[in-house]
Amino acid sequence: MTPPSTPSPRARRLAAPLIAGVLTVGALTALTALPAGRAHAAGSVVKVTGTQGDWQLTVDGQPYQIKGLTWGPAPADADRYLTDLKSMGVNTIRTWGTDATSKTLFDSAAAHGIKVVAGFWLQPGGGPGSGGCVNYLTDTAYKNQMLDEFPKWVQTYKDNPGVLMWDVGNESVLGLQNCYSGAELERQRDAYTTFVNDVTKRIHAVDPGHPVTSTDAWVGAWPYFKKNAPDLDLYAVNSYNAVCDVKSAWEQGGYTKPYIITETGPAGEWEVPDDSNGVPQEPTDRAKADGYTRAWNCVTGHRGVALGATMFHYGTEYDFGGIWFNLLPAGQKRLSYYAVKRAYGADTSHDNTPPVISALGVEGDAGTVQAGRDLVLDVRAADPDGDAMSYEVLDNGMYVDRSKELNPLAFTDLGGGRLKVTAPDRPGVWKMYVKVKDGHGNVGVESRSVRVVPPVPNGTNLALGKAATASSYQPSYGDCPCTAAKAVDGDRNTRWASDWSDPQWIQVDLGTRTTFRHVQLLWEASYAKAYTVQTSDDGRTWQTVRTVTDGNGGVDDFDVTGTGRYVRIDGTGRGTGYGYSLYEFGVYG
Repeated sequence: MTPPSTPSPRARRLAAPLIAGVLTVGALTALTALPAGRAHAAGSVVKVTGTQGDWQLTVDGQPYQIKGLTWGPAPADADRYLTDLKSMGVNTIRTWGTDATSKTLFDSAAAHGIKVVAGFWLQPGGGPGSGGCVNYLTDTAYKNQMLDEFPKWVQTYKDNPGVLMWDVGNESVLGLQNCYSGAELERQRDAYTTFVNDVTKRIHAVDPGHPVTSTDAWVGAWPYFKKNAPDLDLYAVNSYNAVCDVKSAWEQGGYTKPYIITETGPAGEWEVPDDSNGVPQEPTDRAKADGYTRAWNCVTGHRGVALGATMFHYGTEYDFGGIWFNLLPAGQKRLSYYAVKRAYGADTSHDNTPPVISALGVEGDAGTVQAGRDLVLDVRAADPDGDAMSYEVLDNGMYVDRSKELNPLAFTDLGGGRLKVTAPDRPGVWKMYVKVKDGHGNVGVESRSVRVVPPVPNGTNLALGKAATASSYQPSYGDCPCTAAKAVDGDRNTRWASDWSDPQWIQVDLGTRTTFRHVQLLWEASYAKAYTVQTSDDGRTWQTVRTVTDGNGGVDDFDVTGTGRYVRIDGTGRGTGYGYSLYEFGVYG
């Protein structure tokens, strides 16, 4: 996806490409019998044939071009989806792991005339953000475990007609930079790719009838494979927006093996420019569809070397990454689904296709939206088949708290594509999504970011800059010390944070006995689920003027009448396992 060489790749990565479809490699277990009526034919013989720059993949002696997709559904759902894949012109799927559960998938694939690039997962897989550091120079226990485990699964499945080839590892050359740096990183990359070669030799010894490859991100791993893994039959690479540069990289690198593209498609989060709110600007549905078409054209344009692709991603996952990449999130088909179908030569002339969203805006957008206030989305959409369209609105807090979840929102249809929703009540940059459905299983999806800010209360903030105290505060760690004074300094980037226990309180001294009409609390992620607002003239005897039992964080903004010199927030129930944390504590007259 991104090169492992310097400069280092963009830190932001989608979760979906990292983890979708990964199967945990477990202990070898007894396999169940084939379902009734599904005979187990002998496995195919798959070879890479030809000479330098004029290679081809053959299956039982016949040329085979990989027209594939990465596989997202559970193996148990294979029969449910593979018929659809076949109708798209797909002849291959790719997985990231192989274990006892793979049998169901391999058998179903074979029954549908589809083959599998069967993966074996190695740590630290998945490139940036991945975990599971391994020392490939010294961790003989881990290496021996994999050298024993992988060939056992190869022995189990080598005669299954669903198997096309074996794929060892996924983006580990890139991922090692999360574990090491400098000269040690180079030694580890050499050791890892040498280990890949050891695994390859073990697999060849068990199964000479299927090729072995290894996937990494972009082509930064290829020099290491060229030097340390001569037994690989071909290379494999994940490359999204840069896929059309793979051909020139192969030519300039002096490589002597063909390759396949194991992940590609539209530009990923790490490849796009930031929008006006400073977050990655997600491509439109039409741009994503064009990305698949472009990728396939570049793969087929490297004749005799690029042997095909498994593009990303035949998945139904319905979250931040699923909306960015999946051809059918929640099972609904998008423009990208039909773009892949056309690329692979299937007939789309009679297909009912999705609504197309040409624009998505925020009405009266001035760059910010006040938390909890009305927000009107302006959608321009049309259906190419003239179908009636219906809407759905969702939001996502990926850039607020790294949440991948999509949250459906109630909305009022004002007509003419104008949809009124309530803005999130937590400040930060949110993603807003509009789905337009046609009633035939198709969907158009567009997104845009909105910057949510606290509402602007009427009146003067009487607490601003005044003396504040608290029951406790965090003296260090991260952005702390987080003293009480930081909740009344007018800076939304500083905060008060308490000990991780109940109860806790923070109070502000207004200087004189004062009447106030409004309180605004801007919570950090560690918020109060239950608390009271109290006043006092002497700081010892308190009167409760507001009780909250259903706090959910974000911004608490409410009218409340009180009089006193001191105003206190007395937390009695934390909303998280951490303490209480306030960016701002405002008291307004």
